[in-house]
This record gives sequence, structure tokens and C-alpha cells, in this order.
Amino acid sequence: MEPYDHGLLDVGDGHHVYWETVGNPDGKPAVFLHGGPGSPSKGARRSLDPAKYRIVIFHQRGCGLSTPHASDPAVSMSANTTDALIADMELLRAHLGVEKWLLYGGSWGTTLAVAYAQRHPDRVSELILIALTLSSAGEIDWLYRGVARFFPEAWARFSAHAGDAVDVVRAYANLMESPDRAVREQAAAEWCRWEDTVLSLENFGEPEVFSGRPSDDVVALVRIIAHYYANGGFVDDLLGGAGRLAGIPGAIIHGRRDMSCPVGTAYALAQAWPDAELTVVDDSGHKGSPAFREAIDAAVRRFSP
Repeated sequence: MEPYDHGLLDVGDGHHVYWETVGNPDGKPAVFLHGGPGSPSKGARRSLDPAKYRIVIFHQRGCGLSTPHASDPAVSMSANTTDALIADMELLRAHLGVEKWLLYGGSWGTTLAVAYAQRHPDRVSELILIALTLSSAGEIDWLYRGVARFFPEAWARFSAHAGDAVDVVRAYANLMESPDRAVREQAAAEWCRWEDTVLSLENFGEPEVFSGRPSDDVVALVRIIAHYYANGGFVDDLLGGAGRLAGIPGAIIHGRRDMSCPVGTAYALAQAWPDAELTVVDDSGHKGSPAFREAIDAAVRRFSP
């Protein structure tokens, strides 16, 4: 599963996106879209069958091995948007000589996958969407306010660090722009504590999904997430645009116990997109479970060449 090719692609705006390819060079093209935004996955290389797929992995702007890194406060976030990521994908696709590819995304990666597919449906063979979110205003409000009814103590701490601002996400985004490293690190730590709390009732997965990372990666992750979600994910109504997915086969795998991204959005998208098959896994949350992994593997096999 080691890459057989990799590089840094100049995508403009001063950004260079890291990419790598693993699996079968002659296999079916598929691109892995990581979550976060700003959170390259260690499991990306194991996402699809390496004997059958040509797996393309890239680190979205500002994170992982892409440059410049968002942990540096001097790096502007102005050119880090969903439109820019979609354009980066198109440049990468052309660079690799891919005509069509399967999109495999998890969490935020599903937002990016759906946004890309609605923009470039002719370039998408299928979609596998895991722990779906469309980054709508309602979903963002749920994750950073509504779910607080289950964790009032943690919410009190999280919101207090933002000065009890009405727009907590915007307040954290502002903190992450501070020139003071200590301010950014403390804000990132509080953000990650909240994110991990929301996932804390799940039976499977690592206990510290967000917190257990090197310091620079945590700072970049939180800076990018807060930047995106303070701006509505830089997306329009993706559910309303579901008709543009017509004719593209899809698989949506979602955990019923996902408190980070409630299953209602996955159900609504499946209702609006007849070519998609929704699998709801009862024992899983956002971090998955053995049954969740089996459902993903079934979708991978379904679309295998």
C-alpha cells in the first residue's frame, strides 16, 4: 500500500497540493476525500481494494503535506474555499490523466464529494459517501450549539472560551487568526475537546479523534474547520441541488448513533437522489463499527470493476 507515485501540484494562489497514488496503476480510478476539513486520514490507503482500484489521495489546501501549512498565522485563508478545492480536484484529475473517477468521501469529504459531483457530474463514475454531512446551516448549528443539550457542562466550557459569543464558530475562527501562538493553541485545544465530547458516547473508535495529533496539525485543523464553518462551508444548498446527481450511482453509509452528523441529512439526500442506496448501521456512530466497515466494504465491492 505504499505510493507508487506522488508529488506536489501547483494549484495557484501560492498553494501546492500533495498527492499520491496507491493500488493498481491500471485499476479503476478513485479519489479519497478526507474529512475535517483539514484532516488527512491515515486510513486513506486502506479505503478501497488496492488490487482493483487506482487510489488517488490528496491533502486539501493548508493541511497535511500540502503547502503552505495553515498552522502558520502568516498564511492567508482567503484562497481556501470549497470552490478552490473543487478546482484543485479538476487540476489533479487532468494532471493524472483520469477521465472519470469514483469519489470516496467521509464526513466533510462527503460535502466536498457532493459539491464536486454537482459541479462536474460528467467526471464522476460513482460516489461512496460515509458519515454524510452537507454542511448546511442547520447541521453546523446542530454541531456547535444544538447538540449542547446532551453535554451542557462541556458546552459551557466551549462557549465560555469564545466569550459566550452568539456566533461561537465565528468567534473561534477569529481566535485562530491571533498572532499569539498560545492563543491559537488554547483555542484549538478547547475546540478539539468539544468535538471529542460530541463523539464520546460511541462504543467504537479512538477516544480522542481530534485531540490526539501533533500540535501544528491540530492548529491547522481547527483553523481550517472554523474558517469553513464560519462561512457556511462555502457551499450553497447541496440538498436542493440533488437533482444534478441524477444518473450517478451512489452508496451512503451512515451510523444511526452519529451525534455529530445526524442521520436525517443522509435520509433526505437518499430520498432526493434515486440512484443512491442508503445503509443505516444501527450500532454505529460517526467513528464507525465493525458492521459499519462491512457496509463500506459491500459498497466498494458493488462498484468494483
